[in-house]
Amino acid sequence: MIRNPHVALVTGATSGIGLAIAQRLAQAGYWVALHSRASSAAGLQAAATLVGAHYFQADLLDEDARRDLINQVYTHYGQLDVLVNNAGEASVIPHDDLLAATPDIWHRLYELHVVAPWHLIALSETYLRAASTAEHPASVLNISSHAGVRPKGTSIPYAASKAALIHVTRLLAKTLGPDIRVNAIAPGLVDTPLTEDWATIREQWIRDAPMRRSARPDDVADVAMMLTESTYLTGEVIVVDGGMNLL
Repeated sequence: MIRNPHVALVTGATSGIGLAIAQRLAQAGYWVALHSRASSAAGLQAAATLVGAHYFQADLLDEDARRDLINQVYTHYGQLDVLVNNAGEASVIPHDDLLAATPDIWHRLYELHVVAPWHLIALSETYLRAASTAEHPASVLNISSHAGVRPKGTSIPYAASKAALIHVTRLLAKTLGPDIRVNAIAPGLVDTPLTEDWATIREQWIRDAPMRRSARPDDVADVAMMLTESTYLTGEVIVVDGGMNLL
């Protein structure tokens, strides 16, 4: 039987980290399903530049939309080898302003950063197992945050949700192996459209981080590619912050 190229679904893939990961996977020969919630024009444009790529739109806060997304990707490609849970958002709230971190914000960020990735993994499990081989196990990669491993971040709800995603990563690595490997990346400050106005934080990174700069999306994509291509690593959380975690 002739096997199709490996297929990867990357959520939040129309800019920044997600787009860099999608491009790196495509360069390595993967067929990439790019996803976003709203930026369909950017998604269609990106997919048109990558061999075998296709764009899918879905609101990951909606349970039915998550189910439809996985069904549509599998229907289009007939297989799924890699799931990259990258979609997310940040709410900038001072950590000492407790009332500003409303229950609605907690629920939204936890749903987006923990429940949605969990649900997408659960919906994909059968397809990932079917695609897995001893030579190339299926892969799940969760994009967490530096804020999930240190008491930092744009808000406490954001940091707590990213910390929860790390623990889910480790729990699932124990549960789904050896057919499915589950790893996470915890980036620090990355130069993306989301952070372009964060001048004060960027200055701190340039001043204090051993690498004397914030990350570029390609820095995260390099690690994502390594974890995806590995046949052995699972349950790992790789911090990509230029050494800021050492301080």
